[in-house]
Amino acid sequence: MKEKLFRFLASYRATLLLMLIYAFLMALATIIEKNEGTPVAKAMIYYSPLFLFLQFLLVVNWACVTISHKLFAFRKWGYILVHGAFVVILAGAMITHLFGREGMMHLREGEKSDRIMMKSSMGEEEYTLPFKVELIDFELLRYPGSHSPSSYESKLRLYVDGEVKEEKVYMNNVLDLKGYRFFQASYDSDEEGTILSVSNDVAGRTVTYCGYGLLFAGLLGCFLDKNSRFRRLGRQLKTLQSVALAACLGIASSADARSLAIPVSHAGKFGALPMQSVNGRIIPVNTFASEVLRKLQAENSIEGLTPDQFLLSLLVSPTEWAHIPLIKMEDPEISRLYKWSGNRISYRDAFDKNGFYKLGERVEEAYVKSPAMRTHLDKELMKLDEKVNTLHQLFNFQLLRLFPVSTDTVYHRWHAPGDELSDLAAEDSLSVINLFKQYRNEVREAMATGQWSKADAALAAISLYQQKNNTGLDISTGRMQAEISYNKLNLLLHCKRGYLILGGLLLVFSFGAWLRKNENIWEKRVGGVLLIGVLLCFLLHTYSLGMRWYISGYAPWSNSYETMVCLAWASVLGGLLFANRSFIAFALATLFGGVVLFVSGLNWMDPQITPLVPVLKSPWLMFHVATLIAAYGFLGISCMIGTTNLLASAFMTSRNKDFLSVRIARLSIINEMSLLIGLALMTVGVFLGAIWANESWGRYWSWDPKETWALITTVVYAIVLHLRWFGKKENDRLFNLLSQLAFLSVLMTYFGVNYLLSGMHSYGSNAGLSALPFWVYLLGIIFFVLPGGMAYLSPMFSESVIRSS
Repeated sequence: MKEKLFRFLASYRATLLLMLIYAFLMALATIIEKNEGTPVAKAMIYYSPLFLFLQFLLVVNWACVTISHKLFAFRKWGYILVHGAFVVILAGAMITHLFGREGMMHLREGEKSDRIMMKSSMGEEEYTLPFKVELIDFELLRYPGSHSPSSYESKLRLYVDGEVKEEKVYMNNVLDLKGYRFFQASYDSDEEGTILSVSNDVAGRTVTYCGYGLLFAGLLGCFLDKNSRFRRLGRQLKTLQSVALAACLGIASSADARSLAIPVSHAGKFGALPMQSVNGRIIPVNTFASEVLRKLQAENSIEGLTPDQFLLSLLVSPTEWAHIPLIKMEDPEISRLYKWSGNRISYRDAFDKNGFYKLGERVEEAYVKSPAMRTHLDKELMKLDEKVNTLHQLFNFQLLRLFPVSTDTVYHRWHAPGDELSDLAAEDSLSVINLFKQYRNEVREAMATGQWSKADAALAAISLYQQKNNTGLDISTGRMQAEISYNKLNLLLHCKRGYLILGGLLLVFSFGAWLRKNENIWEKRVGGVLLIGVLLCFLLHTYSLGMRWYISGYAPWSNSYETMVCLAWASVLGGLLFANRSFIAFALATLFGGVVLFVSGLNWMDPQITPLVPVLKSPWLMFHVATLIAAYGFLGISCMIGTTNLLASAFMTSRNKDFLSVRIARLSIINEMSLLIGLALMTVGVFLGAIWANESWGRYWSWDPKETWALITTVVYAIVLHLRWFGKKENDRLFNLLSQLAFLSVLMTYFGVNYLLSGMHSYGSNAGLSALPFWVYLLGIIFFVLPGGMAYLSPMFSESVIRSS
């Protein structure tokens, strides 16, 4: 009996079974958390005896496999360190769970205390610290001109062992004292009190960090050791051969409001003026104009006019623009409801002959409903109302916050000419109104005469007012011009087209060469030209990311849009790394990068640059997110290669089997190498996130759905890689199928959690996913179902693809 049990625990089947159960239970827990709440999910799954026992069995399984297969004798140091690291990390987590304490300390300014409410495995209790803490002052800093917190900090006085010293605690700056760590968690609404989270977990943290160190060292060993799986795959690849390429796109425009056009040269000067956005960031008017156009009609130009021309013309001629169909509607049901023709309406269309707002009653009903009860039509009406309201404010000269308040040295607010200006001195209030009125008059006059010198002078007067009254914000022309260039160049649009066209050409070209037994010099030259084209697009892509980094002042991967852009960059980088080994893999990676950029440009992705919330101002964020994005890129390449191999298998015949098998085998090797890199980066990214959480909040893991699904994705890809141990006849075909299907877990982690589940990373149920047209879902189903079905139903199903392992 003992021998049978040991054989089972030492088997790879037990490993796969345990990992499958582990992933399933975590996925189930996220659903329970969505429906029943976090405490129920923790009680039923995460902290249940069954889940803890399952983790123990995983450790036992690894130990039995290591002993049974004599892995120490074979000196598989990378493998041993990686898997041993997980044992150490789990041990650290157990120490934290059993002996660690975490709690909260609430202090008002001038208050001194040594008591905190702490939670441990034994429950919640009041705990006395071996020192006292006094809150001297709490300070909340906001982004200029807005109420959004930029940073908040507590100035503390500490009474320790007869000594008195002062320290500051703020987000991402932790106070360590006698084994206790204090983190800035929250604050009182009157901004005169602070809430600090406190943890005491020296042993657990030490053991866990040692585990992280072993993990990183082991992963390096897996790639550098000449006897590792990755290096052996590289050697196998050199014994095989391959090449790659085809696709196109187009654009169109319309015309109507060109009679209201303002010369590009003057509109460009207007667009270069600095202004303050709603969230407090100083931006050029050009950025604001582009955002307004995207909001109104999801385009970057209108009737041949640039964003600068459009906005200035609208401000100068609001009556004329009120009758031009500017506002795009996504739902045709709205047109039928209000008897409008087409999918665009003017501002005037939203009102009847008596000036009554047509949308008012239904929009008010929609806002009264709870978000969960709102229908699709309710949401679309609310979006349309927001667009009409944006135009209304612009027609009343609001939103365009051009004029700094010289007396506001705290919040650094700027005003729009249509704002209520009671907080300005009488002289300044008149200056704002007169400067803007004079400028509009001069522009209107210049449109009639063609003489723009007076309009230029009026614009210069507004700029002079800004320079004179600005209170310490950066309105330098260098940064403004950089952002204008970023907006106008729109490099990502060109990169998207380049990747799609070049990736398509590469794919058709490489497939043609792939299906021939011999390659020729002409194919190599054409392939080289296309590779140079992709490299140029990649350099433009990199330059665009660099510009966004410079403009925003932080790494450009802090929101959904930015991470999509970086994911496309990582995918193409991965393709370039594989270009010398397989042109098909390179083509697929390039095409995948183009598709990702296409998705990032859809209406529900907001490209706006926004200020960072305090918790994101951490260097750990940069490493954590960048590593995960790189992982998604390599896993995306693996998905595309798996799909290609499945389709090739489906069309395999007895006549082409010999040479097509070699090509499939070669791509399968690249698939596995890409998957190995992706899994390693995914693992590192998950645990860098744990370090970030510990350094910001004092806990590694909170079982938030986002981090849970990231761990599930890691386990899913580990299962895919571990399946090669079985060495069955259909192993290659199954591996390619699973490398494709496993990408669904990435999509769930990246999109599904954000829009379908609850948690810190959720953006609202279905907000965004519901904006996707039906054909996107249909294509997704076809992509993930058709290739596998064709491969397994093909006449060659019984014949295996031969590949040495």
